[in-house]
Amino acid sequence: MTNTRRSPWRFGVPLVCLLAGLLLAATHGVSGGAEIRRSDAPRLVDLVRQTQSSVSRLDAEHEALTNRIDSVHGRSADTALAAMLRRSAELAGEADMNPVAGPGLVVRLRDAQRDADGRFPRDATPDDLVVHQQDIEAVLNALWTAGAEAIQIQDQRIIATSVARCVGNTLLLNGRTYSPPYTITAIGDPSAMQDALDAAPLVTLYKQYVVRFGLGYEEEVKSNVEIVGHTEPVRLHFAEPLGPVGY
Repeated sequence: MTNTRRSPWRFGVPLVCLLAGLLLAATHGVSGGAEIRRSDAPRLVDLVRQTQSSVSRLDAEHEALTNRIDSVHGRSADTALAAMLRRSAELAGEADMNPVAGPGLVVRLRDAQRDADGRFPRDATPDDLVVHQQDIEAVLNALWTAGAEAIQIQDQRIIATSVARCVGNTLLLNGRTYSPPYTITAIGDPSAMQDALDAAPLVTLYKQYVVRFGLGYEEEVKSNVEIVGHTEPVRLHFAEPLGPVGY
């Protein structure tokens, strides 16, 4: 009986072909049918060059800004800081930060008081008996319209970011609360401010409630009043420059 040896290639060749087919199928699935090594694919060296170019451009901008600051303030940090503080002091007056004094008008508003029997008017509602935010705003608007140079509510200076809000029967101003009576002090022409208050529709309406429900309203002309400066930090969320500012 003859012993015939089978060649290993009889099984090896089909196996290699099968593995090659699986590899090609996997490659096609990953690439989605597109060429894996496309000529337009970004290369690492290109990304490095783009990043270096961006860094160089930013360095040039930084150098230009540094030279601009140095040309204005000098190369001393102390000199630059002194210039900025000097400019800040100059703008403080325009921003209503400094204390001021002069002739003016004092307006006082208060809630209604009970009568001799300890009762409020029978036809009044709770809202009729208290000073509201709109009443304070009406007085402020009239004073500003009359050319008031500075205004203070209670012990706080009113600036561009000040907002007076009523919370219940109290006033919230710059994070602090106040109870009535509310004192509004303004520097300016007293006669002009009184005329503006008389002509303001909402102030006129408030005065009608004064007569009907007993709300408090007083005007006092003074030859000299003092208004405090604004000492709290000013925080602006949005600002737009009005023009070039030099130091």
